[in-house]
Parts: sequence; C-alpha cells; structure tokens
Amino acid sequence: MTTLDMTGLTTRPSQVWGAVRLVPLVRDEPFDDLRLSSRLYGDAAGLVEVGARQAYMSYIPHGFVAAWSGDGTPAAAYGTQLSAGDDSPPAATMGLRFHRGMARRQAKGRLRFLPMHLAMEGYLALHFGGPSLAWEEWSQRAIRQGLSPRVEEAYVGADVRGLADALRIFEIHPRQCGVMVYVADALAAAFAVPHPDDYRALHPTLVQDLYGELIHHYATLMPPVRDFRARIPDAGIRSLAHLRMAVAEQEHTWARFHDTTMSAGLLDHPYAWQTVYRMGRFTLSRFLPAFRPRQENHIGEAITDDKGRIAYLKTFRLSENQVRRGHLLSRLAANDWHLADTAAGLGIDEAQLGLRLESAGFGYLLRQDVMDAYRKQRRTRTG
Repeated sequence: MTTLDMTGLTTRPSQVWGAVRLVPLVRDEPFDDLRLSSRLYGDAAGLVEVGARQAYMSYIPHGFVAAWSGDGTPAAAYGTQLSAGDDSPPAATMGLRFHRGMARRQAKGRLRFLPMHLAMEGYLALHFGGPSLAWEEWSQRAIRQGLSPRVEEAYVGADVRGLADALRIFEIHPRQCGVMVYVADALAAAFAVPHPDDYRALHPTLVQDLYGELIHHYATLMPPVRDFRARIPDAGIRSLAHLRMAVAEQEHTWARFHDTTMSAGLLDHPYAWQTVYRMGRFTLSRFLPAFRPRQENHIGEAITDDKGRIAYLKTFRLSENQVRRGHLLSRLAANDWHLADTAAGLGIDEAQLGLRLESAGFGYLLRQDVMDAYRKQRRTRTG
C-alpha cells in the first residue's frame, strides 16, 4: 500500500462560493506526452460489460480519452467536444448506451475509459464473490451468488448546491491542471490532469461527476464557509520587492496549511492499488483505502508516470455507511469469512456482528434461522 504522490502539483489560494471551496492545483512542468480529452454521451444511462457474464447499470455522462506518445514527443488531445455530439440523445430523453469494459483501447496510443467508474467498480467488486468457505452460517444465496447485486448511490454534481455556480464563476489559473473540491470544508473530490489545456476543456465536466451522500447533505444544510484572506502588515513594506515577498509568503503559508491539514485525509493515508492498463511509460490504476471507520476515506483512479508521479487523478469520498460496508467485508475476507474469528477481531460477539451485517445491507448473506437467533439474543440482552 502506498500514498498518493502529488509531486509537481502546487496549491494556489482557494476561491469560495457559499459552502463550496475550490483549491486550484497548478503545474510548473505539464506532461506533454500524455493528453486527456472528453467524449460526451449526453443524459444517458450506461450498461457496462465488465466480464463475459457480468455487467452493471449506471449514469455515465462522459468518458475520457487518453492519448500518449511512446517516444516522449508531445501528444495532442483529440476532438474534445463540450457540447452534445450528433449521436447524443435529445436532452428530454434518457438513452441507453453499451460500453465494453472500463478501459478500452481505441487505436495506437489512445485509450477510452470511464472516469470514476474505474474506482467505483473497484469498490463494488470488493470481495464480490462472497464467502470463500461455506461456513454453516452463510445462506445458499451467499454461497452461489456472493454479493450480487451490489448497489451504491451517489449524487450528480448538478445536484450539489453551489457547485455549478462555483465552477462557472471562479477563475482558472494560467497553469492550472487540477482542483480540490471542498463542501463545508470537507474534501469532496480531487481532480488533476496532465496539461492546462486539458483542464480548461474538462473543467465543466466536474458538474457531471458523482459525489457522495455526505457532500450533498453538507451543500444543502451547511452555511457559507469563511474565505482565507491574506493580511499583510504595512509596517514592513518599503518597496514593491518587499510586497512581492510578503505576498509569496502568504501564498506559501496557505499552501502549507492546505497540504498538511485540509487535504490530510486524502494524502496522509496508504491505498491498495490495482493496475488497469499500461500506456507506454504511464499506468492507469485504481485505488482503495484501508476503510477506517469514522474517518475520511476516498476511492479513486490515477494515471502515474514511470516515476510514480500523478498525471491524472479523480477521487470520490465515501459516506460513513460505505466505509462501514467496506470495513466489514475486508475484515470478513481477512478471516476467511469465519464469523467467530471476525467478531473476536472486532471485539464483539457473533450476534453483534450478524446484526451489523444486517444494518449494512448484507443480512441476506446469512441463513434466516441464524439471523433470527441473533435478533433473539439482542432482545434477551435488552429485555
């Protein structure tokens, strides 16, 4: 497990609109041999085939196309379109599109992939096969079907209050290659691309992305956040050079505060990485957290270069319920799905573990008579 390497991305002062705070990320040296463009699918539901007999349904507003060169020469972003294409369904209808795989090579040096779906599919597939051993507590459905079906909910960015206005109004820096999106100063998502031209083209797609339950609630219920304004005492300013130094120090102070405090929940923790596709000196991967209950947890996807530096990044903040489900599944898998051993590791008894599984939406994995016995034990303890 390794942490995210944000080397080359520098934090700039934030911009605030209501409860939304956008923190720009700029690059001194963009990646010229990797470029991203967007392929819009309109207001379409998508059926994604991930295996011979496996598929899932989801909202898929757009895909990304990664173009790279094998010899380090500059690559071009192909055909980015920010308006509906000729083959898009009318705005008033909901179409159905079929996608073969999360990531699919389209031509030499070009790969189409579905942003955030790489990461979400990794989370949904977490121990998807169910019990590895047929312990007597597990239902026949759990043994035969595993965790099928798995369902998770998210909100489109257009439903996150203030986000669309913030993205429309805020300034884009000349070298900006990414942004950290906060709602009520809770990190909602991180987004980074290889080149400033890519960011300017893909900036509007943030309002079409998926955001978690916590972020939607914060945007709806929380008051506006405070803007961090620079305060420079005039006593020590004797020239424009002094003023420039003071401004630079304020910017560095803000960057240190953001990088060590505000983004710590994303950057200070290790992730389990899975390689999805290799593109010359670049690697497309997705990552999962250690599922720490009652803490900040993010899933995501990234393209890294041969030195491990982030060229592309997109993250999704899990809700507490999603973290709890991931934590329970990971602990069960670590104990070969043995309920007694898992319960002992969590410091609870089997009945409490069974009821936690039911509360997390996994009650169907246990036999009905086993669940009835667990409920009876709870009533006896509380009676």
